Amino acid sequence: MLRIAVPNKGSLSEAASAMLREAGYNQRREAKELLLDDPENNAQFVFLRPRDIALYVGSGTLDVGITGRDLLLDSGAPADEVLQLGFARSTFRFAGRPGVASAAADLHGRRIATSYSGLVGKHLAEHGVDADVVHLDGAVETAVALGIADVIADVVETGTTLRAAGLEVFGEPVMRSEAVLVRRAGAVADPAVDVLVRRLQGVLVARQYVMVDYDCPAELVERATAVTPGLESPTVSPLARPGWVAVRAMVQRSATNRVMDELYELGARAILVTSIHACRL
Repeated sequence: MLRIAVPNKGSLSEAASAMLREAGYNQRREAKELLLDDPENNAQFVFLRPRDIALYVGSGTLDVGITGRDLLLDSGAPADEVLQLGFARSTFRFAGRPGVASAAADLHGRRIATSYSGLVGKHLAEHGVDADVVHLDGAVETAVALGIADVIADVVETGTTLRAAGLEVFGEPVMRSEAVLVRRAGAVADPAVDVLVRRLQGVLVARQYVMVDYDCPAELVERATAVTPGLESPTVSPLARPGWVAVRAMVQRSATNRVMDELYELGARAILVTSIHACRL
């Protein structure tokens, strides 16, 4: 049985469960459930604090897990990133009062408050910076105002909370994070893990692409398929109407309306767009 760790609460949990559900796995209906068996897929889901998932996976207690890249690196667990999942994106940055620093090199001798001491310590060491890392659980925005730190290092999304605390980001991002599928480093190949990865990849593609169908004059096929080349090549079929063909191709969801406009101006008609619920490439 494949044992999969899933975040137990918050937006990361909701997005992870939604993706697994789209991939065909059973998911819990009540947040209080901590274990969920999915016998049809020979899987068991264990709902844990996102910060603990890499540790359980790295120890081999669980086979795979979904967590943030920032949490994976902060844990120091012997686990590897297997697949980027495309949600819960964020940027990890240094921040302080205006003018306190402009780059990581300016942090020598400074006190840095963070909930990600492992991640920050590794970053400072890589840049040869000798600073005092102050570990805090929870929000760190008030650490400067309360006098226990000179700067902070934290996940930044919009920066609104930082500005409200009189802080501004500086320097290059420490890292860019998103939700990732992780597995113990050096783990042997497992067909069940391969199936999970393929299913999740199918969901990612289905979320990014749509299927476009349209009719066009045969003499315009080359120009039309240049607009919709598909992932490998479009499907072209003859129509009962002499001199016309039907074309089907996958296009990026974000480009849907632009593609439809270009096809219509070219002379294509009956342009239809449908969602893709799952795929294997």
